[in-house]
Amino acid sequence: MPGIQQIHDIPACWAAIRPDAVALIEGERRISWRELWQSIERAAAALDTVGVQPGERLAIVGENCAAQVVLLFAASLRQIWSVPLNARLTTAEIVALSTHAGARALAFTVAASPAAAQHARVLAATAWPQADDGGLALLLPPTHAGQSVEPLADDPAERIAALIYTSGTTGQPKGVMLRQRNLVAVASLSAAVRHLVREDVAYGVLPMSHVFGLSSVLLATLHAGACVHLAPRFSAQQAWAALAQGVTVLQGVPTLYVRLLEASAHDAAARAPALRSLFSGGAPLDPALKGAVEARFALTLHNGYGLTENGPSICQTLLESPRADVAVGPPLPGLELRILDEQGRAVAAGSPGHLQVRGPGVMAGYFRAPELTAEVLRDGWLATGDIVRQDPDGAVFVLGRSKEMIIRSGFKVYPLEVEAALQRLPGVRQAAVLGEDLGAGDQAVVAFVEWQAGQARDPAMLRLALQPLLAPYKIPTRWVAVAALPVSVAGKILKQELRRLLG
Repeated sequence: MPGIQQIHDIPACWAAIRPDAVALIEGERRISWRELWQSIERAAAALDTVGVQPGERLAIVGENCAAQVVLLFAASLRQIWSVPLNARLTTAEIVALSTHAGARALAFTVAASPAAAQHARVLAATAWPQADDGGLALLLPPTHAGQSVEPLADDPAERIAALIYTSGTTGQPKGVMLRQRNLVAVASLSAAVRHLVREDVAYGVLPMSHVFGLSSVLLATLHAGACVHLAPRFSAQQAWAALAQGVTVLQGVPTLYVRLLEASAHDAAARAPALRSLFSGGAPLDPALKGAVEARFALTLHNGYGLTENGPSICQTLLESPRADVAVGPPLPGLELRILDEQGRAVAAGSPGHLQVRGPGVMAGYFRAPELTAEVLRDGWLATGDIVRQDPDGAVFVLGRSKEMIIRSGFKVYPLEVEAALQRLPGVRQAAVLGEDLGAGDQAVVAFVEWQAGQARDPAMLRLALQPLLAPYKIPTRWVAVAALPVSVAGKILKQELRRLLG
């Protein structure tokens, strides 16, 4: 679409071109482009009413729903940074991240998300200033220095659109600053490589608080003028119902496909009459799962790869060139890749190395963390922290992560964050956390705990104690008590030795 510089230009353009076409499906509601744009303008006016200024941050606490979509675009319209936060986080995590972001306001999608409604009650949020756009609550936290206004770039495309939180091996929160042009470029490229057309209906269950759901699903689909069928949480039964109703494009993490297959095994009537393309991403794809999905749907399951710092898309297998293996495909058009050894030298073709990428999706940097930004960005090149190889045909294979990240049910879990919570429990001397592969790209969170003498606890009690500290998917599912954690001479826990205990 010509003339799109900022993400709010997407609904503005389609509201002018196809005002009566359906942009969003939410339950029984069908929301046209005209209705969507009118809601965006009302929400932007509400942000004016409460005094949120260009260059400030708006935290949006919710699960996939129309109100969340409206707020994302309304913030962009007013040059406010969106900070999407998953309502499945704990209240403590919501407060910590919104404080780190210096959020001037927090909006909660209370009608669509019981979890968001609970956060709103705990934090004493008040009613949204517009009664006709119900389903939202508002919190204006006490003023603090971190809420200062960030300067706006002269070029609208260079302004920050979203602050997406991720974590590295330090376990500290890192806000990834994505410019308007980053998100617009990735949306455009993702729409093109997936051959999206106006008649498509994409299933929007991947959380919009994560960049995969925000950029590759929501923005890419809307950029193409197509429709997003919103789902706040994954349910295999509801997903099959949506597929039966006409979903044409399905994107998900591998565990989504596992659950769809399990559900259809007990329901011979499960069908997807309009489905034309399947995409997997966000976690490694198991070859057996790929084969089973393709047999069930009679379609190729395409694979892709990306990361938050690139908005996220980097590679994608092509519809016109289906693959039998689990390569993540060639890089998207306009992206440059280089694969380096430990000394920063280019590796031979087909050899493994550290992946770096340069292109239109690369982030502006980490929010107020220039030293962390300098570690991964140099001369426009982004060091992904992942080990890959690229075959002569251009296909990229992801071999492993240099970061200690765990993928649990499609969500990212960072061991040091869990370890820090464990260390807060009485009687814990030391703790280490690893991921245990369960297949289909899913991992269990395993905690190794060295207890003080006589202090060992029942795992059920430990899980209960962690509930106020961690989102449910971050809480360990397996506990291993050890007499002493193995450590190096420098005192660093030797996790490779612990991994051998997993068998």
